[in-house]
Amino acid sequence: MEYSTSTSSDKVGQKSTKIRFEYEDDDQCQDNELPEETATESSNLEEDVAMCEQDPDDSSMTGGDKTSADYYFDSYSHFGIHEEMLKDVVRTKTYQNVIYKNSFLFKDKVVLDVGAGTGILSLFCAKVGAKHVYAVECSSMADMAQEIVKANGYSNVITILKGKIEEIELPVAQVDVIISEWMGYFLLYENMLNTVLYARDKWLVKDGLVLPDKAALYLTAIEDADYKEDKIEFWNNVYGFDMSCIRKQSIMEPLVDTVDQNQIVTNSQLLKTMDISKMTAGDASFTAPFKLVAERDDYIHALVAYFDVSFTKCHKLMGFSTGPKARTTHWKQTVLYLEDVLTVCEGESVVGSMTVSQNKKNPRDVDISIKYSLNGRRCRVSRTQCFRMR
Repeated sequence: MEYSTSTSSDKVGQKSTKIRFEYEDDDQCQDNELPEETATESSNLEEDVAMCEQDPDDSSMTGGDKTSADYYFDSYSHFGIHEEMLKDVVRTKTYQNVIYKNSFLFKDKVVLDVGAGTGILSLFCAKVGAKHVYAVECSSMADMAQEIVKANGYSNVITILKGKIEEIELPVAQVDVIISEWMGYFLLYENMLNTVLYARDKWLVKDGLVLPDKAALYLTAIEDADYKEDKIEFWNNVYGFDMSCIRKQSIMEPLVDTVDQNQIVTNSQLLKTMDISKMTAGDASFTAPFKLVAERDDYIHALVAYFDVSFTKCHKLMGFSTGPKARTTHWKQTVLYLEDVLTVCEGESVVGSMTVSQNKKNPRDVDISIKYSLNGRRCRVSRTQCFRMR
């Protein structure tokens, strides 16, 4: 999958260009466009602290200590997860095209595959002539990857290393290329990005490559009355009983689901760009302003986040989008339901800011705080809401 030359920036006040994605070597080829994004200045908001009174680190909110941090590696021992990722054609075919169509980046190079899973990316690299590939996988899938490598005749090129990147030692002092499919829901969920950055700082040769090397997070707004009623408001009256205490918890948990592009009410706003080859771990925590301009008269029930990744060192710029106007991926989109139902008229703006950070207790979880404000003809509201992906 390739897309035409374009650059994006997280600098407020710049306007990012429209990007057209083109799929190759696929029976279901189609063009996908990213909507035009307009960056805006931050606005001062009157905080409604009611939604943030509960400490996001409090165990009553998380259901105790059992979170993604405890089950993360074990979860990747199950075949179903790897099946889902391998069958994600957008994901896997993009990586295959990046490697096969840019063999000059890999031929005779030492490659590190971070979070190798079944070893599919390592196999791609070996096939185009990598000198050696070190595939690191912490889950028990590493044992299966070893068998897969042997069955395909690449045991002399691919070395499977079972363990955490932070705890293993490579047989070599440096590598030329680091490749990884580290992205989680909402781009940053599971915090595997920090593992890639650790590997980069420890083993990557000067001027070496990290693939993919760019990522961008976007925000838009949708009308979603039916689903919000079904998933959130349901708890207000359950067979005649008040279970609204569960509603308070459910609205704080972002929903990962596929959004129909016809639900989109506003433009899309670029929140953050990341240069994986240069950024530090702390850069993944940030506060970014947004301004979402209504494109029609409608209601807004939720904000929706999605991301793009790109491989800028290829012969042709390559990458993919997980947005609602692009072909569906296993990442889908992340839906954050608002306490308020916003009534917007065409041209009116929902302004605010989003703060993203690792959860202090469980670093693989993501804390999200959104300030939003609307001063429209039919609706005026200002609020702060807290969410947690776990």
